[in-house]
Amino acid sequence: MRSWAGRAWLAVAGVALGAALAVPLLAAPAALGATGTAPAAGPAARHVVIVGISGLRWNQLTPAATPQLWRLASGGSVGSLVDYAQQPLACPADGWLTLNAAARAQGPRPCALPAVVPHGGGASVPALPSIIRANQGFHESPDWGLLGSLADCATAVGPGAALALAAPSGAVASYLPAEGELSAVVLARCPLTVIDLGQTPDQTPDMERSRVSTLDRQLATIVAELPADTLLLVTSPGAAAATAAGGSQAGPPHLMAVVVSGPGYADGLLTSASTRRPGIVTLTDLTPTVAAWLGRAVPTGTVGARVGRASRGDLTATIRALLGRDTAEQVWLATHGWFFVGYAAADALAFGLPALLWWGTREERRRGRARCWRVAGVLAAAVPLGSYLSNLAPWWRLAHPAWWLYGMTVACTLVVAALALAGPWRRDALGPFGAICLATVAVLGLDVMTGSRLQLEAPFGLSLLVSGRYYGIGNDVLGVYCVSVLVAAAWLGRVLPQSPLLPRRQAWSTPPVLAAIVLGLFAVIAMGWPGFGAKAGGTIALVPCLLLLIALTGGGANAGGAGAAEVRVGWRWAVPVALSGVALFAVFAVISYLFPAVGVSDLGTFAGNLLHGGGGGVLERKVGSNVGTLTVSVVRWLIPVAAVAAGVALWRPALLRLRTLARAFAVAPASRTVAWLCWLVLVIGWLVDDSGVIVPAAALPFAVPLVVSMAVSVSAAAVGGGYLGSAFAGRSAAAAGAGGDAPPKYDQRQPPR
Repeated sequence: MRSWAGRAWLAVAGVALGAALAVPLLAAPAALGATGTAPAAGPAARHVVIVGISGLRWNQLTPAATPQLWRLASGGSVGSLVDYAQQPLACPADGWLTLNAAARAQGPRPCALPAVVPHGGGASVPALPSIIRANQGFHESPDWGLLGSLADCATAVGPGAALALAAPSGAVASYLPAEGELSAVVLARCPLTVIDLGQTPDQTPDMERSRVSTLDRQLATIVAELPADTLLLVTSPGAAAATAAGGSQAGPPHLMAVVVSGPGYADGLLTSASTRRPGIVTLTDLTPTVAAWLGRAVPTGTVGARVGRASRGDLTATIRALLGRDTAEQVWLATHGWFFVGYAAADALAFGLPALLWWGTREERRRGRARCWRVAGVLAAAVPLGSYLSNLAPWWRLAHPAWWLYGMTVACTLVVAALALAGPWRRDALGPFGAICLATVAVLGLDVMTGSRLQLEAPFGLSLLVSGRYYGIGNDVLGVYCVSVLVAAAWLGRVLPQSPLLPRRQAWSTPPVLAAIVLGLFAVIAMGWPGFGAKAGGTIALVPCLLLLIALTGGGANAGGAGAAEVRVGWRWAVPVALSGVALFAVFAVISYLFPAVGVSDLGTFAGNLLHGGGGGVLERKVGSNVGTLTVSVVRWLIPVAAVAAGVALWRPALLRLRTLARAFAVAPASRTVAWLCWLVLVIGWLVDDSGVIVPAAALPFAVPLVVSMAVSVSAAAVGGGYLGSAFAGRSAAAAGAGGDAPPKYDQRQPPR
């Protein structure tokens, strides 16, 4: 009869290989709409009219207060707009400039629309050249004046519209100061008309309702005079400026309202390949969409995607779902930082209290500390997985959603930890940790293959408003994912049966090595494939660390570093291993660029920019973003200090009087290798990901307790830790000390029976 380890190996191998072989089949649905069919897009239009109302949100629209907007939404396609320009708090000028250039842009600060100077039938925006110069430091590669160049004739109405249609010099060919001067003749004169109706107020609810009703009546007048076969886009370029501060500050970030009415967009839900989320489109999607409506090509490298349509159900239920998504975003914004503070504080308490309660060097006190630290480490390792499982329930629809989210996160964490401590692997020193890491990799990998639904607004997950990433592995979980892959691969390789008589040339085919290869293949494809995770930094960081794990430990097979598949990595292999992640990233990028059907992503955009000479700007932007993450707060400067301290602790644990860590490294040298690779993958992820210091910062509350608890478990097992069972009894604590001449080798090839 096969052991539980053998059965687990067969199950994991089957699932991982099946997922890997199914990549071409699973990648295509990534770009599908809500109904499972490719999102439909409207045909080319004779006239396109864009109406901008800054700050317009779905909670402001009702059949009674805004009948015109409600009629447009009922007959057209609706969605939520991510107004992310250079900052989540986008001013109206930011939104209009982003429409102008089809790339994230930022206007003057404090928030104000630049002055427009009418002359003749046109106008000029004198401040635009200086705004363009100010945006050069962001390296977003905007195509200034793109929106105005999409039609032979374009009319701007209002100051925001002038900013959207202005040429790089600031010139606007056709301009009307206010919507009151519009007529059917003016709307029919040009293929493109852009109208700025102003903004909703940040005042009392009564004043807000009154203002929105006024805007709705103005919109009704415009709709009544539209030419036949017009595609009408009602959108919200930027948040409303806060009048309490004299109109100088941007309002809080929210998901804004967007409606498309016209041929091809009846009774639908807006979709975009750039978000891969039905009902969610971005500000940078709008200009490429207008280009498609007007039958014009969009320059290569434009970051947005054409907005399409998928089927929807009842409008009221659809708007309720869109509002629920915004509620979840507000919970994430309000609690995300405090979650990590609480997570770190709980870690410190869980490890500090046992140290005080069982202070001393006597064997029973050391055993008591080890038991508590093992449980604390399992709980800490289960938190990310628990946070994702909490998204299985729609907590954002309930009263007090934040309480429900974190209550379910705690409950799921306790269940995961209990299963890890009670499973058939419980008597293995590293069993609970390996099982949790393996489950975390499986859940996250399958999640990104099916749309990243569990990550959205989870404490360790994605935020539509802040992160600017809508699918794949988010920045907050990148470190957790990579560390989990390494620990799970090492643990699988350690518990699977060995074949010591196998010839060395066939050692790669032993179950431990195959386990590490299969799990690594699954993890890297899930994270890096353009149709799934499309995570460049994670691919570059994880691949070389996985190769080193397999080479140095034989898939985690032998604690003493003499596994059947162990390979000595010489200097001649240093460069190929170091560049292996970059090479695979390049392959994924080229695939994304040449075969958009597998999944449109930033990888393909980067490849296109590189092939057309624009890669330098992208790299400069990512480097600037990486460095900029250190300047957000003084606290983030502690992360480099923590990284250096962790490196010293792993290099010379005795120097910092970390006796347990030194003992674990002595009795199980492979544990040192795994710990070093966990540190290395976080550092590489930090250096190559544009989120920078966020990668190790978010992973520290997970990785540090995990490594410490694994060291404690290995050390306790080697000296006969009673909580692991009698299988480890009979080993001498003195012989296992950090200063012992010949510490016992803990056999990691099989779990104790």
